[in-house]
Amino acid sequence: MAIVKMKKLRVLTTADRRDALLGGLLHLGCVEISEPDAMTADAQWAPLFKKAASSLAQTRTELADAQTALDAVTRYANVKEGMFTPRAAVTREELLGEETFSRAREVSQAVGERLREIAALQAEASRLTARRASLLPWTPLDVPLEREGTAHTVFRTGVCPSGTDTGAMRVDLSQTMSEVYEISTDKLQTYYFVVFHKDDEFDVMEHLRFYNFSVTDLHAMHGTAAENVEEITRLLAENEAAQEAAHSAIAALADERHLLQLYVERLHTEESKEESGERLLTDGTVILFEGWANAERANEVEKFLTESGCAFELSEPTAEENADVPVQLKNNFFTRPLNMVTEMYSLPAYGSVDPNPVMAPFFIFSYGFMMADMGYGLLMMLASIFVMKKAKPNGATMRHMIPLLGLCGVSTFIMGALTGGFFGDLLPQLAMMLDPDTTFTALPALFSPLDDALAVLIGSLAIGVVQIFTGMAISMYRQIKRGEVLAALCNEGAWYLVFALLAGGIVLGQIKIALIAIVVLLVLTQGYGKQGLVGKLMGIGGSIYNNITGYFSDILSYSRLMALMLAGAVIAQVFNTLGAITGNVVTFFIISMIGNALNFALNLLGCYVHDMRLQCLEYFGRFYEDGGKPFRPLAVDPKLVDIVEK
Repeated sequence: MAIVKMKKLRVLTTADRRDALLGGLLHLGCVEISEPDAMTADAQWAPLFKKAASSLAQTRTELADAQTALDAVTRYANVKEGMFTPRAAVTREELLGEETFSRAREVSQAVGERLREIAALQAEASRLTARRASLLPWTPLDVPLEREGTAHTVFRTGVCPSGTDTGAMRVDLSQTMSEVYEISTDKLQTYYFVVFHKDDEFDVMEHLRFYNFSVTDLHAMHGTAAENVEEITRLLAENEAAQEAAHSAIAALADERHLLQLYVERLHTEESKEESGERLLTDGTVILFEGWANAERANEVEKFLTESGCAFELSEPTAEENADVPVQLKNNFFTRPLNMVTEMYSLPAYGSVDPNPVMAPFFIFSYGFMMADMGYGLLMMLASIFVMKKAKPNGATMRHMIPLLGLCGVSTFIMGALTGGFFGDLLPQLAMMLDPDTTFTALPALFSPLDDALAVLIGSLAIGVVQIFTGMAISMYRQIKRGEVLAALCNEGAWYLVFALLAGGIVLGQIKIALIAIVVLLVLTQGYGKQGLVGKLMGIGGSIYNNITGYFSDILSYSRLMALMLAGAVIAQVFNTLGAITGNVVTFFIISMIGNALNFALNLLGCYVHDMRLQCLEYFGRFYEDGGKPFRPLAVDPKLVDIVEK
């Protein structure tokens, strides 16, 4: 498998063909329109063309409204959607058809009107609730609130801090013609109704100020506080009924939810189209753009552009343009799940090596080596099959992660069969509980992580040697392909020979001769590319130090394969032993399953993290050239429904 080849595309056509052009490219799904920054910065192009206008802002507004409507119908109709709820299957014609679009827009607008009605009712309910709360303390007062007094008296309502001494207040006001009535009190305030003669207003208010009296103006209301509270309660009941009716009206549109999903997907498609439309350049009469097309589908692109009456050019990218070429990986069912790992690290640069085919065997095998349990592997395979069949994940992460889980489950099961692990030593422990004299003490195994730890360590380091040597071979291949044959021989080639000489010296017992040959070899090759005697000497010394320490540390890093295999086996065995101590089969299963579940969850993540580290640091460092930009063609890419072909 490899990186998909791209072709540089330049297109010129009349401005009235804009929508048809974008629609056709959308259906093709293999052309990415580039940002026109380079062209707008060019002094020759800038005076002639400017970025084309688009309806992107309006489309995004409609999309937000449609998504809100869909969420509202889902919420009020109490639609339950789990991870394994199947998505609806639709054709492109259904998704992009105008009849569906018009009907869905009507439903979205109807839901939007109801939501605005609900929002207004909720705002009114909040206002009424606040007013009722402010009136509740005054309900014992049987004086109409609009009354401000009589011909000779003044009525005042107000509050003082809770705990105010009402008796002292009355004593202070005894020299005036006034009366103070305590209406109610709560934790914060005491509510008063004060009646006084008009001529004493100044003296009364001065005395009340000493008690932090604050006037509460209730004169805008009519009737008593109790009557107002009763009326507000009635209005709140009507408001709640109106909200329930609006909720029910939205819930009644549950059957139209599928239409709203199509509408949201259609608007996502329109959003993508308008985003690409903003990258077009125009002078009002013609439009032009540059972009990238999948070379494997260049004939389809040529046919469409020719039939559309466009002037265009498809060309191979130059070496200077390679950094701008987007990257699309072409993989099969075995290597495609590794896109998850590659994309988390960084896409390869265009024109370099697709790492997935050369990484997949090592990643999957190393994962199984670390997990190494038939029970865990079986769970991983079953979970992968179940999720892929039921949920049919189409998100970028889940679409790769679930198949990768299944592939690693196969490797885990095979390694578990080789080490005799099935949820640790669950079966032998169970057999001994049922029959203490049983001869079944272990499953058949090629080797045991606990009994053959040294052999497992040597095997782990051997895996590291093979993978690092593979990375060196890929690096040599790339250099030779670029015509750098001597560089390849003096770098990786020389170190291949170093390891061969060292291995031969150990096998033949001629270590001294092998070391002399290695020193001569390194002196002759490691100064390649350096200028002058000093430069060559520094190059030799630096290369010897960096490579010896680098190879040693990288290979030693693979000891983590043994460490995780051993840790998983020990933890599973410990929990099985704890369960067996109880002497009860039911308790044994409970303790064993809890422990194995924790061990499984820990290893599921731990093995992935350590496996990624081996690939991204020890392996990729040998040959990988990152920095690629993902290929993002204008295409229909639904998330809520599945596209099926007729």
